Amino acid sequence: MTGALDRVLGARLPAPPEQLRRGPFRRGAFASPLHSERRAARTGAFLGIAFTVCFLTGLISHWVQQPPGWFSWPASPSWLYRVTQGTHVATGLASIPLLLVKLWTVYPKLFEWPPAGSPSRAVSRLAVLVLVGTSVMQLLTGLINIAEWYPFGFFFTTTHYWTGWIAIGAVLVHVGAKAPEIRRGLARRGSPAATAGLDDEQAAELTAVDDEAETGGVPRRAFVLAAGLAVGAVTLTTVGQSFTPLARVSVLGPRIAGVGPQGLPVRQTAEKAGTTDVGADYRLVVEGPQRLELSLADLQAFPQRTERLPISCVEGWSANATWTGVRLADLLEAAGLPPGTEVTVESLQTGGLYRVSTVSAPHARSPRTLLALRLNGEELAPDHGYPVRLIAPNRPGVMQTKWVTRVAPGTGGIGG
Repeated sequence: MTGALDRVLGARLPAPPEQLRRGPFRRGAFASPLHSERRAARTGAFLGIAFTVCFLTGLISHWVQQPPGWFSWPASPSWLYRVTQGTHVATGLASIPLLLVKLWTVYPKLFEWPPAGSPSRAVSRLAVLVLVGTSVMQLLTGLINIAEWYPFGFFFTTTHYWTGWIAIGAVLVHVGAKAPEIRRGLARRGSPAATAGLDDEQAAELTAVDDEAETGGVPRRAFVLAAGLAVGAVTLTTVGQSFTPLARVSVLGPRIAGVGPQGLPVRQTAEKAGTTDVGADYRLVVEGPQRLELSLADLQAFPQRTERLPISCVEGWSANATWTGVRLADLLEAAGLPPGTEVTVESLQTGGLYRVSTVSAPHARSPRTLLALRLNGEELAPDHGYPVRLIAPNRPGVMQTKWVTRVAPGTGGIGG
């Protein structure tokens, strides 16, 4: 069976008429020596590293928000999600110029002759379409998400997650199929490994291409420098949204630390959430054996704690702030619940996917998890969750529920 399949896939297909070989299909249509196996392999290695880092950090973010049964996310260190998600967005943005450079080095392959010499070659070329399509989809929708612009009709988070699996699978298939070419491209120039699998004529042609890249057209070093500058420029002008020492030069970052109400950026405003008219009749309900129904004055009568914790958004921006309020563990204890009880926190917001979040045991028992009443020494602004908001260490910003109205044992919201 396997032998028959090999014969079918390896069968030579008839070549198209030679008179069709015009325009980009003609021999020598792409003269630049930088469209080479070596350049493609080395650019692809950097892109593969970026994709891998981006994929792994993206998995972490997805599992933190929608945890499988075996996954547990700690409450400390408080900065961990800030680092993983900042890295995710930074490598995703850096991958955009890298992908463009990679596509530039290999796009002449689209016009190779014959277009498909065998069924296996046709399948391989179709697989490349999957790789390119999913890569562009991931980077483009990720960029749109950072800008908080959603012109598409699908839910970004689910689509991004599953497309990521398809993309990384396509990368692995592509690396496996192209392993000989990749090994040659990454090998030291002039070494036997750099010409392994090539006949004498092909080896001489490869050497000539490398020599031309050094002496004519765009020099190899200029090409590498231009690609590096593009990646560096994108990173420098955006990474300050999570790495605050570079905030002043990150002019393309959608959110910058220190800019926003009370010196902190805002994603969801009180006006959009419909929570601008919280009155004196506000009550926070804590369900338990000793059910609590607390006014704002009641909450202020509890021991107040102050913590320095970051808000870390899934869009990549993060900023430190000083929060003051009541420990969640103290409220759970007052309601007759063990401090480590997993609870759901509900918002006054009437709609939206994130109006309810789950506070898992590590965060529920953490002494740093607060129901905050004050931000940077001031009463919470409406946009930051007045009168009460959740702030817990090492959680995504979308899970730091604002305008909290109810705390109850059990799960049912965005996990954590």
